[in-house]
Amino acid sequence: MEKRAVFLVLSVWLLLGGSAALTFSSRLIHRFSDEAKALWTARNGNAGNGVVSWPKRNSLEYLELLIGNDLKRQRMKLGSQYPLLFPSQGSETLFFGNEFDWLHYTWIDIGTPNVSFLVALDAGSDLLWVPCDCIQCAPLSASYYNSLDKDLSEYSPSLSSSSKNLSCSHLLCESSSYCKGPNDPCPYIIEYDSDNTSTSGYLVEDKLHLKSFSGHSEESSLQASVVIGCGRKQSGGYLDGAAPDGLMGLGPGNISVPSLLAKAGLIQNSFSICLDENGSGRIYFGDKGLATQQSTPFLPIGGKYEKYFVRVEHLCVGSSCLEKSGFSALVDSGTSFTYLPPEIYDKVVLEFDKQVNARRISNQEDFWKYCYNVSSQEPFKIPSMRLKFAINQSFEIHNHIYSYTGIEVILLFLSILHVNFHFETI
Repeated sequence: MEKRAVFLVLSVWLLLGGSAALTFSSRLIHRFSDEAKALWTARNGNAGNGVVSWPKRNSLEYLELLIGNDLKRQRMKLGSQYPLLFPSQGSETLFFGNEFDWLHYTWIDIGTPNVSFLVALDAGSDLLWVPCDCIQCAPLSASYYNSLDKDLSEYSPSLSSSSKNLSCSHLLCESSSYCKGPNDPCPYIIEYDSDNTSTSGYLVEDKLHLKSFSGHSEESSLQASVVIGCGRKQSGGYLDGAAPDGLMGLGPGNISVPSLLAKAGLIQNSFSICLDENGSGRIYFGDKGLATQQSTPFLPIGGKYEKYFVRVEHLCVGSSCLEKSGFSALVDSGTSFTYLPPEIYDKVVLEFDKQVNARRISNQEDFWKYCYNVSSQEPFKIPSMRLKFAINQSFEIHNHIYSYTGIEVILLFLSILHVNFHFETI
């Protein structure tokens, strides 16, 4: 996708639908971008600790916060001819300091009358869940969060005239073995590997409020039936700032919002996330993309397409494509860095170190193994990096180098790291 200001980070094709459909889009703002900082300042002024603690882009603090978010996520893991569709509020994502641990959020409206929720976006899971008839939920009062100008919401199915329980006999109920009878509400629980993090409750059907526009028509509103997790009880990270107002899963499962919108014939079964140089951007539901764009197939895991895994055939540094550098990786919308298996990471950094004409320096931080001082190097050479997929398709890694400018020094950090978890991530 050849655009200077916008980079295609994630484009997901689930099925090739033949019916005419719409496309949904949402405005995204990176949590640490200048745009988010301006919004925070406009709402809060210079009072409080928000502006003081706001990390300068590409500073050491900025990079460390990104890595901290990545590590936390990994521990918690389990041109179109159609109009554009997007959440009814425009879905800008905002930065809320260290209180919120995910990179991208968006505002959505659900129910009748509609209620607004600030949900995290996660391509690594399927369910849209929100705090609901809470037994144990994160604080929702704006007074608890320094940077919110209004309270977060709690959903109550009994207060929405369009809500109805998803019964245990429903095809989308995957926990029917826990039901006492076929007409009982379908329970759900999502558990993560560490931090005792989970969300649980029961499933309901309700309306998601959306808008559409295209070059041939004016903006219009519509409502789509989706499955929502009534999250009555959260634990671990979900009580400590990660998605206090809910989460929208964007995975390939039947219960995810993109899958349900496609099944209803509203969109092509695809979505994309495009980010600019500051990490802000938009999410598009039903985006077919350009006919000229490159693609690579997703991989089934255990015979099922439950996550967005792809196969990387080679990793190339400059003009050198390394032998035996293939690996399978999870495409994750919320991870800031590329994480490689140790044996491939070692090959990549050695080749990079060979090609870069800058002096490598020692660094105390465990994750910054390859750092370079380029203060006296003018100009200096930085080799490019590409992921090479099947059928000779390749994707250049943007921003594979982060720079830090001090009083008397300019440092470069290689932003590709080795992974100590269950799977690699790009």
